[in-house]
Amino acid sequence: MNKDQILKALQDEVATYNKVIATEKGDWIVKGFIDIYKRIYTISIDTKVVSKVIELLLIPAFEEFAKKNDLTLELPPQQNFYPDLSFTSNKTGEKFAVDIKSTFLDNKGKGKSMTLGAFTGYFRNRKSTKNTLHPYGEYATHLVLGVVYSQNQVDPNEKDIYSIDELGEIQSVIKDFKFFVQPKYKIASASPGSGNTKNIGSTNDINKLINGKGVFSDLGEEVYDDYWMYYLTKDMAQALEIPRPYANLKSYLEYKQRGQDVLTKHKEEIEKFIEEESENEQEISDDE
Repeated sequence: MNKDQILKALQDEVATYNKVIATEKGDWIVKGFIDIYKRIYTISIDTKVVSKVIELLLIPAFEEFAKKNDLTLELPPQQNFYPDLSFTSNKTGEKFAVDIKSTFLDNKGKGKSMTLGAFTGYFRNRKSTKNTLHPYGEYATHLVLGVVYSQNQVDPNEKDIYSIDELGEIQSVIKDFKFFVQPKYKIASASPGSGNTKNIGSTNDINKLINGKGVFSDLGEEVYDDYWMYYLTKDMAQALEIPRPYANLKSYLEYKQRGQDVLTKHKEEIEKFIEEESENEQEISDDE
């Protein structure tokens, strides 16, 4: 299995996941948490809690997917490790990274931006094993398995406790799930995720998100990698005491163009220097 095949296989697979986590009406099957005394505590609407519970619900399905496609599934050893799922082809040894991300629609039907992982650390040092199961550069592809959902209008009262007999009275906090799988670069934006983070943001246009039509989808993964590997936030530039090279695609293009103009202008001098340097290295080698 190669990167194109696993993308198609996962896209087909997630089309069935509504049956795993939602009722026929589209409501989330999770109502809350139960203790040993059969008391049910309603679940928080917090997106981090929701995302984690969705991930846990789907792990058996991911394991079945791996078996079906002759893959080995590995889960991260710690909570903040990348990625959420690592699939390895048993035939070729190729590794495929899958991160699970979710977002919800607001009252106007618009989505909130997802954070797609760090643009520092292992993303820049692609041989590093810090906070990643395998080095970033060992993965043949980096995919996002996304979940888009709607929140119910009535927020649950987290102070309420229900008995098991009252299960039917508990309203699901979320509903109407849409699953998608896309290469990470195809849904990335040119801005960091929300807040003062060093995370890559995603497009918040739901159609572009589901169909992989973000700003880098036509520019390609090489441009995406180059843009984010050298991107500096305002604070990062200040800490280094240097001007910020670029802050968006417009200034990125200008920055790259200036560099290209300088190289073109001094092309002959650079080539002459390279030739002289090569001759000097050869002389040193001969002397040795």
